[in-house]
Amino acid sequence: MATGSDDEQALQRLGYAQQLRRGMGAFGSFALSFSVISILTGAVSLYGFGLNHGGPIEMTVGWPLVTLMTLSVALSLAELASAYPTAGALYHWASILGGRRLGWVTGWLNLVGQVAVVAGVDYALAEFACAAVREAPSRAEVLGVYALVLLSHGLLNHVGIRVVTVLNELSAWYHLAGTALLVGALVWLAPLQPASFLFERFVGAEADRPVVYPFAYACLIGLLQAQWTFTGYDASAHASEETVGAREAAPRGIVSSVLVSGVVGAIMLVAITLAIRNLPAAAAASNPFVYIVKTALGGRLGQAMVWMVIGAMWFCGLSSVTSNSRMLFAFARDGGPPLASTLALVSDRFRTPTWAVWTCVVTAFALAVWGRAYSVIVSISTIGLYAAYGLPILAAFRARREGRCARGPWQLGGWSPLLNLIALAWIAFITVLFVLPPNERTGYTFAGLVALLAVGWYGGADKGYRGPARLSSEP
Repeated sequence: MATGSDDEQALQRLGYAQQLRRGMGAFGSFALSFSVISILTGAVSLYGFGLNHGGPIEMTVGWPLVTLMTLSVALSLAELASAYPTAGALYHWASILGGRRLGWVTGWLNLVGQVAVVAGVDYALAEFACAAVREAPSRAEVLGVYALVLLSHGLLNHVGIRVVTVLNELSAWYHLAGTALLVGALVWLAPLQPASFLFERFVGAEADRPVVYPFAYACLIGLLQAQWTFTGYDASAHASEETVGAREAAPRGIVSSVLVSGVVGAIMLVAITLAIRNLPAAAAASNPFVYIVKTALGGRLGQAMVWMVIGAMWFCGLSSVTSNSRMLFAFARDGGPPLASTLALVSDRFRTPTWAVWTCVVTAFALAVWGRAYSVIVSISTIGLYAAYGLPILAAFRARREGRCARGPWQLGGWSPLLNLIALAWIAFITVLFVLPPNERTGYTFAGLVALLAVGWYGGADKGYRGPARLSSEP
């Protein structure tokens, strides 16, 4: 078993001193990624999107498909997390294996995607909480609750990794117990549809446009529900410098979080879908999940289940800020973003990247104010993160063929090339898919981001980015 000194030596070989406090174990690493994935956040908040884009069969077939494809991405990233255990993770790997500029682009894509994840999770929480109290809350009320939620997550991440680690481990058990309660209540207390209902087809009109898409196209678009849920599992890698035995704990945390979320999430979606009494009415509801649970379980118990989900969203947002701030800290440490020297500062008292924490919180608030449309925020986060996942995987695929990619104690052996290619093909597919109607605004936004990165690339905006402290293929 690796010790703290082993971890510090591995970090020193990559050119970094131990600045952050190591206090996270293997379960904490898993809990962090599992909490960021949060099936009680992504799968629930976008349940209506999936229901209107395919119907029950979208949950029955789409979720397992996305789980399997995501596992290829997670396995590919996990192998790199074992070889290069740093908080920079994605951009660090891309820099070492593909060059400084590729790392700079990866860092910005990862940063944008992670900020959008924080915004999507905490804004969903605010909407759910306001809807649970008032029938038609105003946007100002939602933004007020959203600001308070972000403030709570910023304060806890400011205080330190020990508090956050305890809460993340509690979050993992909370998610599992909460899902079990929800499934149990629906199975035992609600009248359920026959199993054949799981393969029903349904396509509803968009809320802001009277468009009904062809079934096959709608099903493809509906995959956003599952794919957005499976984001942020790189959190275990970003917390590597705070994890004991990181070269094995971090990759296991990445893979196990996706696998457990896939299995438990599938069970939960089956139970929710079978509890639907009136499919068109559920799909047309302002919040289909809340409508289904309340009509299936009654007002009081249904309301209790909604608040249980809100609690899970709070834990998810906390973990997302942890991952986002550690990535920004590492990127700033290497000179990536503006004001890098300030963003890389670590609190003497708490040994946390406090400036990075609060920058992530403030930026996430600004994104929600600008984005307005929830589907735009989640699709930006999905595409941004998966593009950032794909670049280091591509660089590693090429580097292995040239014999210059290191291997850690956790590795895929001869399966690496095949799994890398499957992961890259899937990332390319969803990147195109999620900018098609009704997500055109995402396409415009992402195209603008790519254009800015291209201008920065050729204009020398990356000159301040030094790259990893030691551009070496040896960990």
